[in-house]
Amino acid sequence: MRLREDLRHPLPVIAPTRLLAVLSLSGLALVGVPAAAALPLAEPPATLVRLAADAACSEAAGLVRAGAHEVDGPLRLWRLEPEAAEALVPGLRARGSLVFAQKEQTYDVAAVTETPDPLQGDEWWRAQIGIDGLTPPGPGVPVTIVDSGVDFSHPEFAGRADTVPLNEQEPPGIGGEHGTSVASLIAAPLNGVGVVGIYPRAILRSWDAAKGDGTRLESSEIAGGIMAAARAGRSVINLSLGSDSRDLAIELAVSEAVATGSLVVAASGNDGDRGSPLGYPAAFPHVTTVAATDRSGAVSAFSSRSPYVDLAAPGNGILVASALGRNWRPTSGTSFSSPLVAGAAAWLWTARPELTAGQVAEVLRRSARDIGPPGRDPASGFGMLNVAAALALPAPVRDPFEPNDDIDEVNPNGDRYVSKAPALTTPSRRSARIGGRVDASEDPRDVHRVWLPARGRVTATLTSTTDGDLALYNATAPSAVGRLATAGRLASAAARGTTERLRFQNGPRGRWAFVVVKLPAGTLDATYRLALTSTVPRAR
Repeated sequence: MRLREDLRHPLPVIAPTRLLAVLSLSGLALVGVPAAAALPLAEPPATLVRLAADAACSEAAGLVRAGAHEVDGPLRLWRLEPEAAEALVPGLRARGSLVFAQKEQTYDVAAVTETPDPLQGDEWWRAQIGIDGLTPPGPGVPVTIVDSGVDFSHPEFAGRADTVPLNEQEPPGIGGEHGTSVASLIAAPLNGVGVVGIYPRAILRSWDAAKGDGTRLESSEIAGGIMAAARAGRSVINLSLGSDSRDLAIELAVSEAVATGSLVVAASGNDGDRGSPLGYPAAFPHVTTVAATDRSGAVSAFSSRSPYVDLAAPGNGILVASALGRNWRPTSGTSFSSPLVAGAAAWLWTARPELTAGQVAEVLRRSARDIGPPGRDPASGFGMLNVAAALALPAPVRDPFEPNDDIDEVNPNGDRYVSKAPALTTPSRRSARIGGRVDASEDPRDVHRVWLPARGRVTATLTSTTDGDLALYNATAPSAVGRLATAGRLASAAARGTTERLRFQNGPRGRWAFVVVKLPAGTLDATYRLALTSTVPRAR
């Protein structure tokens, strides 16, 4: 797989250049950094493995003896060097101890800097996103950037309060260029120096995912950073990086972060003028994906288009702090749109702490100012970030127990049971009501665990704002998605309209099952209420 990474310089006298990178099998890229030449691949990639739950203890000792590195204990995620992987992975697979094994996604870049523009290139983006005249709050919900590290000795950050490294940051002159630029857009303080971030007094946390010479990021480090952020407490996690291949380790870490109450924001990518290949983590469910706009308010040509774009923010000709020059420079890319939304999310969440992460994301989407074609579109999503409107928008319905997009995420015996969602009905509780939201791209279905009483008649009633469907699966069904979606399906209801009712008569034994709320083809999203009741015949 290839790595994608761009610098988009706003000055017409400097032609846009592209950063080339070499990747062993697949890779993740910072979305918007200075250009460089390709580097030769130095060594074969490591392998990431996830152990099955019942093998986590029995296999750990062997992995340690082989020199494996534990990336994250609760996720049962390990990193094996090539020789160890070749020796151990076949045996792990044969013993049924393996959930997955994948080559580490890694890349190398060499960064250079351009001559910085004078600081009078004002921060034009502030008016575009509706913060002129607003006063950001004091420290509140943190913003965590998982990036190349931050130069905290830069004049923009020297002595800044509430600036927290979550691990060792690369020393200046080696790493930290991209991360320092991203951090300045979020939290550069009002200190009379340089620029001012969208949330100047934010609690800023940084995980340096760079390795070696400070310009190579590996998926194990990125996943580790996401997990470190999630376990440090709820925060907004910014990922200004991307790949055109799906990474199971990072997807698992994102799911864990969502389950523990954090909001993940990611850059959409810089491949809009190259066909917009689908990128990750931008295309993962429950990730708030951000496109880039220019000074005119139009979506930039380089900004990747996809159904997963949630909203847009300025990202063309943005003045940022530079670690390499210890100064400031203009730059472009969705890397610099994403932190504006991340900072806005933390501002909103601090001002409205009663909201959940999912509600914060939905408020940002629904309050966005429509640009381009009327309505939601693949270029700008719901439109331009609008902080003033977001602060005033009424709270949307809560969507609890995410991620619950498939059966294994709500099945206590499932390998991805990270949300710890409780059953809606049980042997002692035969009725329940719950509300939620589904979205074709961000949250394609909601799965709820229910109890089917012996000889009981179960009725599920769905009321939604648009067309919604229901399905019922038995406890051993592998999935409600794709080619496996018919295996274990007990019943379904898919009539047109905003009300759906599913009835099922159970047999002589009580058992667990799963009710699925989903959208029919062509429906983008819905807010819903689900009511469940069970009746059993009276004993004679």
